[in-house]
Amino acid sequence: MDLSIVIPAFEESRKIARDIKAAAEFLEANSLKGEIIVVDDGSQDRTAEAAREVHVPPSVKLNVIRYEQHRGKGYGVRTGMKASTGQYAMFADCGLCIPYGDALLGLEMLKGGQFDIAHGSRRHIQSDILQDQPWHRRFLSRTFKFTVRTMLGTPRELTDTQCGFKIYKGDVARELYGLCTTDGFLFDIEIILRAVRKSYRIGEFPVEWACDPDSRLSVARTPWPVLAELYKLKRAMARDLR
Repeated sequence: MDLSIVIPAFEESRKIARDIKAAAEFLEANSLKGEIIVVDDGSQDRTAEAAREVHVPPSVKLNVIRYEQHRGKGYGVRTGMKASTGQYAMFADCGLCIPYGDALLGLEMLKGGQFDIAHGSRRHIQSDILQDQPWHRRFLSRTFKFTVRTMLGTPRELTDTQCGFKIYKGDVARELYGLCTTDGFLFDIEIILRAVRKSYRIGEFPVEWACDPDSRLSVARTPWPVLAELYKLKRAMARDLR
């Protein structure tokens, strides 16, 4: 298996079929033997059913995982990564904010051997932002970035820790997500911190990105739960050093 694509989804019955088709077309167009793993994070709509109804080429394996209780994006991505079998594994947010073709840049970085993890970055100097976030979301995003760096010491060279388009060497992904405990928004941060502790190399690549106004998750919408999770993560990482 060349590439596993994990798509976390919550109440995405209107979008998920389009995402699966785009991921399958990407795999087939680039002669990649792959699997698409959709993780339905306890949706109350027809997300899982809509995903299972999508027809994909014979060369692509479609695996739809659903659990009843809504646990959070981190739990969903972790579930998908632990179920992955690919030499490389990635996750992509639902909504096609970034075209799957951009993943080729990240895969080249990993195949070249200079990195173990490749992050898509909306803040990369070569990225093409077709539709940016509203000003208040950009302000809160910068505040979040400063707070995380101050509290947890994330690497300064990483310009976009929360971009929902990340690629890993498969074994690295399964190791890191097997250790991850964060169920919510901050799972990206925990994975980065654990990767740094294990001396895994993280690089960034440019993307074409358009803001999805129908996003299910935003720091702007849920600042207090995210702040509480930040303190919880800080304590958990400190305990690991004891």
